[in-house]
Amino acid sequence: MTGDAPSMALELRQTPPLPSPARYLDACWHRLEAWLEKERDQVALWLPVGLGLGIIAWFSLPGSSAWAAWICASLGVASLSLLMPAGGRMRRIVLAGGLLAAFGCLLIWGKSAMVAAPVLERPLFTSFSATVLRIEPMSARSMVRVELQPVGRPDLPPKIRVNIMEKDAPEGLAEGSRVALQARLMPPAGPAVPGAYDFAKRAWFQGIGATGRATPPVRLVVSAPDGNAPSLRHRLSAHVQRQLEGGEGALAAALATGDRGGISEEDEEAMRRSGLAHLLSISGLHVTALIGGVMLIVFRLLALSPRLALRWPLLLIAAGAGALAGIGYTLLTGAEVPTVRSCIAALLVLGGLALGREAITLRLVAAGAAFVLIFWPEVVVSPSFQLSFAAVTAIVALHELPAFAWMTRRQEQDGMIIRAGRALVILFLTGVAVEVTLAPIALYHFHQTGLYGASANIIAIPLTTFVIMPLEALALFLDLAGLGAPAWWLAGKALGLLLGLAHFVSAQRHAVAMLPVFPGWAFALVVGGGLWISLWRTCARYYGLTPMIGGLAAMLLSPAPDLLVTGDGRHLVVRTSDGGLALLRGKAGDYVRDVLSENAGYQGDLGEISKLPNARCSPDLCSITLSRGDRDWRIMATRSRYMVPWRQLAGQCRTADIVISDRRLPKGCVPRWLKLDRPFLRRHGGVSVSFEAQVVRTAIDPLDGHPWLSRGR
Repeated sequence: MTGDAPSMALELRQTPPLPSPARYLDACWHRLEAWLEKERDQVALWLPVGLGLGIIAWFSLPGSSAWAAWICASLGVASLSLLMPAGGRMRRIVLAGGLLAAFGCLLIWGKSAMVAAPVLERPLFTSFSATVLRIEPMSARSMVRVELQPVGRPDLPPKIRVNIMEKDAPEGLAEGSRVALQARLMPPAGPAVPGAYDFAKRAWFQGIGATGRATPPVRLVVSAPDGNAPSLRHRLSAHVQRQLEGGEGALAAALATGDRGGISEEDEEAMRRSGLAHLLSISGLHVTALIGGVMLIVFRLLALSPRLALRWPLLLIAAGAGALAGIGYTLLTGAEVPTVRSCIAALLVLGGLALGREAITLRLVAAGAAFVLIFWPEVVVSPSFQLSFAAVTAIVALHELPAFAWMTRRQEQDGMIIRAGRALVILFLTGVAVEVTLAPIALYHFHQTGLYGASANIIAIPLTTFVIMPLEALALFLDLAGLGAPAWWLAGKALGLLLGLAHFVSAQRHAVAMLPVFPGWAFALVVGGGLWISLWRTCARYYGLTPMIGGLAAMLLSPAPDLLVTGDGRHLVVRTSDGGLALLRGKAGDYVRDVLSENAGYQGDLGEISKLPNARCSPDLCSITLSRGDRDWRIMATRSRYMVPWRQLAGQCRTADIVISDRRLPKGCVPRWLKLDRPFLRRHGGVSVSFEAQVVRTAIDPLDGHPWLSRGR
């Protein structure tokens, strides 16, 4: 035993001391810097993310004090870079990230103040005259949507959006004309229930202070000046729909001009459920097809001259022609965000080709996103922006993977069949990547997503790109000589095939997956994890799976509401024991039914509360008892405008857990839990209730200081 003691002491002396916390932190810092050095080409891709983070913070935080605190905190984070070792990448990232987050919040704050305009305080029915600012035909609904500037009415907002039925629209209605009309006006509508579409937010940035519907007669007071003829977009859309009738003509007009007003609700719903709705929005597919077609035609025509082919840079000339065509097409179709983004990206691609560099990269996507956010920061919370950039990011990131790049590399020894098969596989895998990327965004905004979009797009994208759009362009060109009828006939058949595909796919069982409204933080985790995976290149990218899986789990486990009440108190649905939904008012319109079904994550027909065995209803009151967990919940709601005897109402309120009404209830009405009458709903908006968790969500936070909410109170 004693002979082993010296060797044991020697081993103890040779054991290195444990590192101190300072040494451990220093080692971690050096590892972080080494990793950032490997990712140095990817760091710049986070510039629009930092900018967008500041913009989203402004939309998420409740008021000016919180916005100022965010800006100060972001600047504080930026100042922490002064404490970091000089010359390191982490120091520059912290500095840039803090400044971008502060600048993004300041940018959207300033934009909201710059576009501020009066908002109608309460609904009213009034007569007025106004100048027509903009016209949007909506032939599928047999109406015209116009933006008006009231004349001589300082009590009305400076911009009003009104719907006029086609049969009531006066002849000669055009932008710049003056009309006299009477209309029921109301403030721009907020979300009907928690998680529903918030038009008031969008209207604020568009300067719209009221919306409404005109009642006849609508008189033309002053005709539009001679120079204010219908726009080229409207004339082209009308021409296309004259050549092709029905759904095919409406779809052709949408592809050519971006005018979706002629598409019926059935066709639009089928396109959405089948995962083909992206074809209706003028975006990268359409802009790329147009620019590529123009470049090909110009290049081939110029190449017919040997002299030009030898002495002139034909590719640059063709690229310039394509750029002009892309800009013109963007302006023609209304310069919506997806079109602007696609046009900017296309111009950057053409610039890269001109400089002899690789053009289609994530840096191009980041540059386009930064450009859009600087000029239109409010679009960062819109589904159009998110879907557009998420799809492009997924496509480019997928094609930059080494394995996928090898698959797309053309092999000279491959035959035609192998090349065609490879192209189909690439198209399918790209479609799957896009569908997986867009699914959380669609579920967050629309509460539903198509499941068969990848398969449908294998047919729809080549059909649209290589058949429909070239045929439309050929038909329009031949129309100059009155010879376009055969091309229009072929285009109509192809468009009919596309619509048939959409209706076939949408009619399949389980074509759509739906989820009820889920927390915004779950969506943020999924988006953050997706960005981390897409924008980095080393193995550290897979750390993004952790927040993504956590966010997806929270989305899938979010409980469906047991009760949904609209902000006006007139409509509500309850979840029945068999998982269905039942309405208070069976004659509710399609819009109300769709809003309540989508936000509850329910597919199916809505029943009526009055027909349920556990309900007792009269013409004025309706009560229902729902069993959840280990107790019963009793809900009572008014269903008419007639006064209920006070004693009867007070007795009903005392025995109810929740009382709902579209009017002010007396103070003597005291339910056991919630009193959702007009004063409460005016302050909080629509309400969602989950009984087992006893969670109540409202569409509006009374303390929210965003201008489209505070101005309307």
